Amino acid sequence: MNSKADSQFRDICIDHYDLESARSWMSGICGPHRLETANPERIRFHHSANVFKSRATTLGTIEYGTDVRVDIEDAERFSSYSLSLPLSGEQELSRDGRLLKSNRDQGVIISPNESQVLSISGDCRKVQVVITRAAMNEALEVLLQRPLDAPLRFEAVMDAVDGASASWWRMARYFIAELERSNVLYEQLAFTRDIESSLIKGLILAQPNNYSDELGEVLQVKLPHYLVRARQYIHDNAREAIHLEDLEAAAGVSRFKLFEAFKKYLALSPMVYLKKYRLNAVRREILEHGSARNISEIALGWGFTHLGRFSAEYRKLFNEAPSATLQRNEARSLRRF
Repeated sequence: MNSKADSQFRDICIDHYDLESARSWMSGICGPHRLETANPERIRFHHSANVFKSRATTLGTIEYGTDVRVDIEDAERFSSYSLSLPLSGEQELSRDGRLLKSNRDQGVIISPNESQVLSISGDCRKVQVVITRAAMNEALEVLLQRPLDAPLRFEAVMDAVDGASASWWRMARYFIAELERSNVLYEQLAFTRDIESSLIKGLILAQPNNYSDELGEVLQVKLPHYLVRARQYIHDNAREAIHLEDLEAAAGVSRFKLFEAFKKYLALSPMVYLKKYRLNAVRREILEHGSARNISEIALGWGFTHLGRFSAEYRKLFNEAPSATLQRNEARSLRRF
């Protein structure tokens, strides 16, 4: 076991080979819970992470080495929001009478004040981010500009492929990767405080929760009408050849003004937005119909005429080849049967 601490953060690398030690360690990170397994002798628990001092946010990776079941034994005392996204393997969250699957495409959130059970496969290695209830409440009160009148409750499943939640996961994984490479910059409290704030506020804004509607009113950002028209044109015609002239005509503004709006509100140029929209559409079709359709056929159907370039762009966005997405989805389907 190795663990070191300094004034800014703890750099953690923990290994345990017994159930109680693994449970005790993670209880200290997240809050009290039960940890159960049919094969306690196979426990190979490993937790590699950093805990930032400012708000005790934990970023890292975790694995147990065998099938385990995490049961929140005292929902009132569970002190953190624990977010996890498998890098390999799978997990399943039981909450409110529903079974929610979690894999590389979707993470899950274990929240305080709610009874829930998380079943983790033995081959599951996952990203885990733990944010204290106090830090989450503080950030939410700042955003709302008022005290909370009810506990913050998130939707339990968190998309890791598309949308704002996927951007949040990419941000978390980026910081984890940087910390694994070098922590010199991250020893600066003034810097890590802003990272924590970005992760916490980003989560509140990215993931639907019981305060989302109010936040939308308080922080309302209306897109210019011409940007809405241009974006809708892309969505409606993404399978066809689209040129900048088409977007200018749909928006009814100059090319300069269109570029300016895309950059300001969507952080992408119009054509990069189109490419990303198409890549996400291809991925959805591979996941839904890949075993019945050829990947090249799907890509061509979404306007990718240069298949080599398509594969490179797909790998850059999703960190895996299209064929890997298909193989993983087929393997998952076989395990269901």
